[in-house]
Amino acid sequence: MKPLLPLVVALAAAMSLSACSFGGEAGAGVDKLAYHYGPAREGWNDAEVLLTPESVAGDSFGLVWQSPQLDPYKNVPARLFASPLYVDGLDFTQGDLAGQQGPVAFVASSTGYAYAIAAGALGEKAPGEILWRRQLTASPCLDGQMGVLSTPVIDKGKGRIYVTSCTGEWLWHIHALDLQTGELVSGWPLEVSPRTITSDLNRNGATRFVEGQPYIQRGALNLSADGTRLYVAFGPDMQGWLLSVETDEPKVASAFSSMPQSDMQQGGMWGSSGPAIDAEGRIYVATGASFANALANGGIAGVFPDHDHAWGQSILQFRDSAEKGLELTGTYAPFNYCQTAASDIDIAGSGPVLFNLEDGQSSTTHLLALGAGKQGNAYLLDRDNMPGDLIRRQPCSTDGSTDGSLLAPEVQPELGTRGPVSIFGPYSDTIGMANSAKSRSTLAHFRDKDGNHFLYLSGASKTGPDFGTNVPPGLVRVQVLYEDGDHAFLRKDLVEMTQTLQNPGSPVVSSLKGENAIVWVMDPNVPRSTDLYDPAAPGARLYAFNAQDLSLIWKSGDEMRTSGKYNEPAVVNGIVLVGTDRLQAYGLRPTGFDEATLDLPVRQASASEGPSGPSLFRSRCASCHGTATAGVPPMEVIAALPRNQIISSLKGGKMREMAAGLSDAQMEAIAEALPQIAKAK
Repeated sequence: MKPLLPLVVALAAAMSLSACSFGGEAGAGVDKLAYHYGPAREGWNDAEVLLTPESVAGDSFGLVWQSPQLDPYKNVPARLFASPLYVDGLDFTQGDLAGQQGPVAFVASSTGYAYAIAAGALGEKAPGEILWRRQLTASPCLDGQMGVLSTPVIDKGKGRIYVTSCTGEWLWHIHALDLQTGELVSGWPLEVSPRTITSDLNRNGATRFVEGQPYIQRGALNLSADGTRLYVAFGPDMQGWLLSVETDEPKVASAFSSMPQSDMQQGGMWGSSGPAIDAEGRIYVATGASFANALANGGIAGVFPDHDHAWGQSILQFRDSAEKGLELTGTYAPFNYCQTAASDIDIAGSGPVLFNLEDGQSSTTHLLALGAGKQGNAYLLDRDNMPGDLIRRQPCSTDGSTDGSLLAPEVQPELGTRGPVSIFGPYSDTIGMANSAKSRSTLAHFRDKDGNHFLYLSGASKTGPDFGTNVPPGLVRVQVLYEDGDHAFLRKDLVEMTQTLQNPGSPVVSSLKGENAIVWVMDPNVPRSTDLYDPAAPGARLYAFNAQDLSLIWKSGDEMRTSGKYNEPAVVNGIVLVGTDRLQAYGLRPTGFDEATLDLPVRQASASEGPSGPSLFRSRCASCHGTATAGVPPMEVIAALPRNQIISSLKGGKMREMAAGLSDAQMEAIAEALPQIAKAK
């Protein structure tokens, strides 16, 4: 990359001057210190001056700068599953930037690195220039595909960024890095293992953290208000774990396993948003189901509805204290948790979002919203009165009117009764895992200038056998309604019907005092099962929609590189930061901007008539069978199976949902190619 230094510096200066003209001060802009903008995960920046529906729709909005490509691991390219963070006015007191103040972005890559990148004019540094890099692991898990997955969190007061990494055979570490230099803070990193999660720390049963077991730390990190506790969630397929980590003298202070016994496979806390924290200090996390149980046809028995302290397919509320550690204080499980969890249609891919209504308008002021999850539903809860028991989930049910969430007064057509609101259809209790899932993103909350509360949810509606084809809507607006003195409830309000999203990340909203609101959505542009490390993987797409009517304002083109999954943009102070294999920044281009300086990719169409067997395997199968995933046979095992057995499994057996949308010829091509692929590995 060869940035045009005078031009990009002038651009950054122009943005800063524009912000000042609206009453801002240097260094007083918006920060993004955590996933979805903060501990409560609202996904909303209400102080955006420059980016309005009119300015973004104009000819000047586009890619303005980008960083160099981030470090690979051997021949594996970097991907950003972790979303970018941003500090608007970082004061440098040491190094070659001492005495300087300016905007800095922070990213962490799948290949195991953390970076600080200039996000505007910073001394002689141009936007996009790497200020520091820190290699967190020399041997990232899955051969460079799982060095860092989760979004870090920044403690601006202490000048730290916390980030996790996976090393070798599933050994995780928690790092605290100095924001200015990237150097490790004394006493860190903290190892996450049976040596640090001792038997007396788990607050739920006899489950133990097992060394070498493939836990995945994908959920974004979160911090208590005073910064003394760091919250870290693990999944996906064995049990979920929530850790409370002391930050002053690093150690695991308390832990909570979603299941009380190590042989109970449910409850992974795997969603990208991780735990949420409200202003009262209460912690919330969603738990999931078990892919392995669904593949083995374990049924409802494998969900353990009759066991005490089994908290799969639930939303859990905690208090945390030095005296008691993590204390379960509230629970919720959907009415149909038994059926959906048995089919791996779990809610955990969507994280809790916490927001408040104005006092006196409703009997339910402190709210929690979650949606849409793999089933495609949205849920609303009263945080002060969580409906579940603290010992056991309610019995299995098929009656939506028994659901403990805050229900709308009208009958839901998908259920034939009152119940949770269906956002992305068609409704099903049995089809919705893998590529058939409706959503794996966390909704965004927005309040307009008139005091109306809206939720924006991204995902995909489905059609075809086993819901194998995505169709609009992929973006839906839901209104939070209430009558004086009564509880709040949800009602579907608007749907966007022109764009087909594949596996979108979480939407975020930018506005200025409730006006000029834009909904931003980043989509990897491929189904969930696609191998994003395949050289043929396409670039991601960034969308901007008018929050008022969901009309499409703008979308990116081929200039965006291949990204990771479950990523979200950072919309801050006139720029939109997106993580791909580098950091890319969109904004309003000044007059005379030269796009030739941006080192844009050249996309070449394939000359073949269609995807080959190896290509189909990489896009549909490799994400599970090409790696060490609990309960899933490796490719060497399935390659040794008879060809007709492989085809039968794809057409109507356990793999039918992964093969949804494939023709008979394509399934045969996969079976034909498997021995060759296994041998090459």
